[in-house]
Amino acid sequence: MEYIVLSIPLFFALIGAELLWSWRSGKPVYRLNDFVANLGCGIGSQVVGAFTKTFIFAAYLWTYDHWRLFTLESTALTALTAFLLIDVLYYWFHRLSHEVGFLWAAHVVHHQSEEYNLSVALRQSWFQGLFSWWFYLPLAVLGFHPVMILTVGAFVTLYQFWIHTKAFGKLGPLELVFNTPSHHRVHHGSDPKYIDRNHAGTLIVWDKLFGTFQREEEEPVYGITSTLTTWDPVSANLRTWSEMVDLAKRCPRWQDKVLIFVKPPGWRPAELGGPQRPEQRDRTTYRKFNTQVSHALAGYVLVQFWLMVGTTSYFLFRQEALGPLFEWALAGLIILWVMTLGLLLDGKRWAQGLEAARILVLAVVILAGHAQFPSALTVALALLACPASWAWLWRVGRTLRAGADGYLGAAPPTVPSA
Repeated sequence: MEYIVLSIPLFFALIGAELLWSWRSGKPVYRLNDFVANLGCGIGSQVVGAFTKTFIFAAYLWTYDHWRLFTLESTALTALTAFLLIDVLYYWFHRLSHEVGFLWAAHVVHHQSEEYNLSVALRQSWFQGLFSWWFYLPLAVLGFHPVMILTVGAFVTLYQFWIHTKAFGKLGPLELVFNTPSHHRVHHGSDPKYIDRNHAGTLIVWDKLFGTFQREEEEPVYGITSTLTTWDPVSANLRTWSEMVDLAKRCPRWQDKVLIFVKPPGWRPAELGGPQRPEQRDRTTYRKFNTQVSHALAGYVLVQFWLMVGTTSYFLFRQEALGPLFEWALAGLIILWVMTLGLLLDGKRWAQGLEAARILVLAVVILAGHAQFPSALTVALALLACPASWAWLWRVGRTLRAGADGYLGAAPPTVPSA
């Protein structure tokens, strides 16, 4: 279950390589605000998952111990069979996550970015893991050991990291069998012909077999049809749920309130206008959501971001050794951290006060649990609460209050090339 956590250094190394390719090729694919938001969603997903993984493993193990029909040996053939079954089950889970309202609410976070780069692979929902694991329970019934299920499932997930890039075009014969960057770019497109296509994890053959395959033609317009206008990962994870709850409240009949959550996204009862079709963006006028920030704010967010990454890595690798109180306090601090960085990038003036409160919380956590931290990390985190950090935050607050840098302004028109 820890393979994904252990791969974090590799993720950042490959992102660095993609940045180098972007610079050398003259094809910009990263923006600071989008990058921080993507990684904020991924960090939150890992933090939430740290509290649910024990329950999920226990559910697999209980099912295996009490309901298995066979006892399968851990052989290469068993692992290959597990891979094929997990990959096709992933396809159906992923497909249903686009076709069932409450599953889409948990999955939509991954599609909100209007960029397409390796950081988008790490933009994961905080709630999707609560709905995905039971798709694989039948494997425990068939006699696949939970360790094998989770290990093979982790590698199916890891495979999908590298396909979130524009650095590769079409890859010849590989396109016939495997999911590739070209195939997956289609999946992230918001163009009508690309919506709900190419759900595969590793093998694209499932889409071809079940009728959801679409070749990449012109470059997609990335993102969702109703643009998310915030860099805050908390809002990103809660917005669709909130919209669905509001719609359910407006439905006059109880059955319609339920159907809001189980029908496809965009479904409405007749009283609320009936099913809604996805909005088609005009490529000639389409603009990506963007916010302009001062150099002071950008520098502040970047420094805080990397310190947050270090703190999160420590939390994930040392979670088992932390006491319950310190574990929950550190997890809550990380969630607050990703939120405040997003709100600062949004240009919210009141975010300065929230960030000041976050620094105070961090200082308390350091004082209360300094024995838990390695010395280097303790020193780095302690520096966050020093006068220099407060002065830097005060300078950021001045730019927020002045609004001199065009906060919440739109980026120039961005039209994907044909």
